[in-house]
Amino acid sequence: MKPSHHRSGGFRNSNPDIVIGNFPWYEMVWRGLRGDFTPLAKPAGGYDGFARDWSMPVDRARLAVRRIEPVVTWLGHVTVLLQVAGLNILTDPTLAGFAGPYGRYGAPRMVPAPLMPHELPPIDLVLVSHNHYDHLCDATIAGMIAAGQQPRILVPLGLKAWFDARDIGPVTELDWWDSVDVPTRVAGAHLRIHFTPSQHWSRRTPFDTNATLWGGFMLEWHRRGAQPWRFLFPGDTGYSGDFKRIRERLGPVDFLAVPIGAYLPRDFMKAMHANPADAVQILLDLEAKQAMGVHWGTFRLTQEAFDQPPRDLAVALRERGLRPDAVWLLRHGETRAIPLASG
Repeated sequence: MKPSHHRSGGFRNSNPDIVIGNFPWYEMVWRGLRGDFTPLAKPAGGYDGFARDWSMPVDRARLAVRRIEPVVTWLGHVTVLLQVAGLNILTDPTLAGFAGPYGRYGAPRMVPAPLMPHELPPIDLVLVSHNHYDHLCDATIAGMIAAGQQPRILVPLGLKAWFDARDIGPVTELDWWDSVDVPTRVAGAHLRIHFTPSQHWSRRTPFDTNATLWGGFMLEWHRRGAQPWRFLFPGDTGYSGDFKRIRERLGPVDFLAVPIGAYLPRDFMKAMHANPADAVQILLDLEAKQAMGVHWGTFRLTQEAFDQPPRDLAVALRERGLRPDAVWLLRHGETRAIPLASG
């Protein structure tokens, strides 16, 4: 018997009433013409000012050192370099100048990427959440491979064929709740990686809507004499009951990379993209000890100004009685150590 999220020719969300991606072409044209995919206002100080305020030089010497205890570096949008257990793990590598075909078309990047693909440290593991151009970037993957990177790549069901066509591997496909074990560089420790559900959709061409799965990745760092340390990268998602189920099945989260941007206009984006209030609820559902905001302030994708998510996030945290730094807002290129005893 097929899982309930499988359908003929593709996949659907946990809640079958939430169907995303079946947009007629004329609706997308109309929304584009009325400005649904362009910020209604520039950030205070303009885009150049925003880039200066929200960027910093990458500490390349620090990134060159393999870390045992967890360290994160935000490379913009959803690209996070997690260094833990001696491994370098990269989420949704997207370092090109556009979120679109070949990194040359589509939504423009308004804050320069902190690193180019050939400047990345040796990457052991790449996690790809779904088949959208701002998460699976042709140019970035090609640049990494051309630079000699040979990571293991984990992808949702149906997406291995994209890598096979480019002779890139090894690639492992995962369904929701599947898990794989990854050896670490630390004796007596390993990573267990679970592919978790999210509420979203997938498409790369006009002909492959929801043909490949979408989701997130829970990483559990198992060490001798300690409870597992858990990191969740949920990928793109609207708010749903999936996060309470993740908590119930896999346990509370120590560190969460939660999406906080690309949420306006709400009538169109609500089902697929969390806003800051949703992000805070996701944090609470997962009992996350600490989070960082991703999926904001990088590509010109939606109506909210680039500096709106931090303001909305501050309000959402205050309304739920949470400390202002419960969700870190890193600058592009910033590296920060994650305290194991946080909370």
